[in-house]
Amino acid sequence: MTQGAGQGSAARTETLRDFRVPAYVHDVPTNMVPADPVPGPGAAPREDTEAYPDGYTPTERNLPVINRGDTVQVELPQPAPAAPAADGLGPLYVVGDVHGYLDELIAALRDKGLLDENDNWAAGNARLWFLGDFTDRGPDGIGVIDLVMRLSAEAAAAGGYCKALMGNHELLLLGAKRFGDTPVNSGAGTATFQAAWLLNGGQKSDMDRLQDVHLQWMSRLDAIELEDDHLLMHSDTTAYLDYGDSIEAVNDTVRETLTRNDADECWDLFRKFTKRFAFRDEESGPGAVRELLGAYGGSRVVHGHSPIPYLLGEVGGEDADGEDSRPAVEGPHRYAGGLAIAMDGGVTMAGKLLVQQLPMDE
Repeated sequence: MTQGAGQGSAARTETLRDFRVPAYVHDVPTNMVPADPVPGPGAAPREDTEAYPDGYTPTERNLPVINRGDTVQVELPQPAPAAPAADGLGPLYVVGDVHGYLDELIAALRDKGLLDENDNWAAGNARLWFLGDFTDRGPDGIGVIDLVMRLSAEAAAAGGYCKALMGNHELLLLGAKRFGDTPVNSGAGTATFQAAWLLNGGQKSDMDRLQDVHLQWMSRLDAIELEDDHLLMHSDTTAYLDYGDSIEAVNDTVRETLTRNDADECWDLFRKFTKRFAFRDEESGPGAVRELLGAYGGSRVVHGHSPIPYLLGEVGGEDADGEDSRPAVEGPHRYAGGLAIAMDGGVTMAGKLLVQQLPMDE
């Protein structure tokens, strides 16, 4: 078993904290996102009375719930195995937000036949894409990155591939490591990457184990890609358009921004990648997706970032406990007139870590 296995279930966080980024980081109405200020330099996450692994910081359950009816859930049967692609590659799979839950990731990959009993690549020439957000909130974010890096080499040797996209939490962890408590121009007062990282579930155990190889790997990730007519991206936002009018231009601009190592530029990149809900509105959502598809190609967007339980309003109250309070997420959520597929099953709130074969049946 990969190092860190066995901790995930016992150390599950209460809920997610992307909404805990200060309001000026988001491009959503303030009545939907708590406008908590960024804590000052050296701020520490709250202490909890429960027992957790060393260095693992639980998160709070204080988030807004999107009202049911804002989106429509569609029952989507699993498709039959896809035929190999024209270039000889195998079926395509995508993975939603992992956030340090290594046990859950391994179980989900095994369930799809992508890993064997020793957690090695078992899918031959299949293609596997991770949609970003490997760390923070969960107990073993570095273990998740190590697994993905190893599978990338094993899949390539077997004739397939395992690749990953840049999530906002990769940008946050990079910023916390590089800039620490250096003040950045937030547009609404003083902020620091270190404070924002702690506020959003940053784990001391991850920071302590972070090595140059992890930093190099994260800083080279693509932001957006097109696979089999699916536009793959982490965040459900149109902010990608601010960085280029082609996939190549966006990815080059993001990498160049990180290479320049300017704290304000990196903060602005993180802020834009933290935006969400661009596709949620029934009237404007399909148009926002079409704008992205028109610029970058594809017939639908596949994203993580915004948890399905919040898109559907299926999260229990703050005092809810036990199995009955868990969000009912069985699979990806198709919405925006069928043009968008959400892949974040809410693993940080006892939801489900999703691994899905594409294309999905209509």
